[in-house]
Amino acid sequence: MKQQLLNNLKNIYGWKTKRKIVVISVDDYGNVRLDSKAARKAMDKAGLKVHTRFDAFDTLETTQDLEVLFETLTSVKDVNGNHAVFTPFALPCNIDFEKMQQEGYQEYHYELLPVTYEKLSLKDTNAYNKTWKLWKEGMTKGLMAPQFHGREHFNLKVFKEKLKKRDKEVFTALNNRSYTSIEDTGYKSISLTAAFEFWKFEENNDFNEILMDGLNRFEEVYGYKAIHFNPPGGREHPVIHKTLKEKGVKYIDTPFIKQEHQGEGNYKKVINYTGKKNKLGMIYQVRNVVFEPTHNRGFNWVDYTYKQIEAAFRWHRPAIISSHRVNFCGYIEEDNRKIGIKALRELLKRIVTKWPDVEFMSASELGNLITKNKG
Repeated sequence: MKQQLLNNLKNIYGWKTKRKIVVISVDDYGNVRLDSKAARKAMDKAGLKVHTRFDAFDTLETTQDLEVLFETLTSVKDVNGNHAVFTPFALPCNIDFEKMQQEGYQEYHYELLPVTYEKLSLKDTNAYNKTWKLWKEGMTKGLMAPQFHGREHFNLKVFKEKLKKRDKEVFTALNNRSYTSIEDTGYKSISLTAAFEFWKFEENNDFNEILMDGLNRFEEVYGYKAIHFNPPGGREHPVIHKTLKEKGVKYIDTPFIKQEHQGEGNYKKVINYTGKKNKLGMIYQVRNVVFEPTHNRGFNWVDYTYKQIEAAFRWHRPAIISSHRVNFCGYIEEDNRKIGIKALRELLKRIVTKWPDVEFMSASELGNLITKNKG
């Protein structure tokens, strides 16, 4: 009953449409978190713990990951003859582990995603040979429509402070070409993977350069300007939206109920909905459906997600599905990907069977529709 109430509550307000629109927004693509099985084993031996499924399975997407995903997305078609599409909220940059190691981990250096793939293809040809080429084919065929998830998927303030302190956990992770299983950031308002969280409010000023550079790098890597932003780890302050707006971003993903940090551990509760505009005229999208099939919570994820889509359509809202790449990663453990892909295939089939008039869209396409107010 509590879940049913929440499913309906989060759909009371927002942009309305009689069309059955499904968007699948998936975070973390392009990001190196865990390098390999060997890296995980070495970090385990060194005492770095697996706290979440991300620590255990979340690797840069491989050729096989993408092949199986693309096969699944093309297994269904909507009323317009279009297959399902992922909106990967993706990153253009990763840690340049080799350069940092050569310099004794004195400073932070990043590399562009195609460079990361080039290095990994030499290290493991079977897993990463031609992966970036496949990525680009997926974009061309409309299977992947990436948008901006930040320049890097970690908090640079914390990262640099830990480098300076010669933090053992960070050095262990970096020596294994990974950045995961690090427990304490030193700040109650900053999580390890949240690039735009802060302690003192003025730290937001440091984010402007990162955002501008990150958006430039996104265009360089993915071939077009991003118009949609979802902050890694969430909970950015809207003060940074001005820089995003100036760089061409129109749409922002945000939670239904957001605990907006005001600095030094003080928070303000903000209620959001899809179609809401900020002071700059940028449009918010709120993900009203959750799909995390490899997160074992003791229930059937396909049923759980299906009911949320049903609630969205009942209230004449688009169904904006929230997910993460880890659900579709099989490099560390193939069964992890099998579980996620099987659930995705079943969910997509149930959607087109129940709602033959369904329309699959990318998140930015939905944003454009809302802008034109064509519900």
